[in-house]
Amino acid sequence: QVRLVESGGDLVQSGGSLRLSCTGAGFNWDDFTIGWFRQAPGKEREVVSCISRSGGPTYYADSVRGRFAVSGETAKNTLYLQMNNLTPEDTAVYSCALEACDSEGNVYHSVYWGQGTQVTVSP
Repeated sequence: QVRLVESGGDLVQSGGSLRLSCTGAGFNWDDFTIGWFRQAPGKEREVVSCISRSGGPTYYADSVRGRFAVSGETAKNTLYLQMNNLTPEDTAVYSCALEACDSEGNVYHSVYWGQGTQVTVSP
């Protein structure tokens, strides 16, 4: 059974940093593309970053490029999202998903989602 669990969300001040974790089970990490998404109140969900475990470029949304970085720890089945220089516009629920995006930022339907973790950035 595929499971994804996000953690690391918190309340931080503008300019601060957070590292989110996406820990998975029930699948081979090398076989899937994994994306980080976020949804702010009143807005549609958007893809933040997308990484193919089989290689290729990592996609970052324009709004986060240069501030956010994805890394993985295969032994722990965990994908991280390091978020630096946060602004109030980054406030959202952040979720990870399998096979929901690609290296160009295109979004696809997926049934494999985590429950999300709340990130709140105060001014």
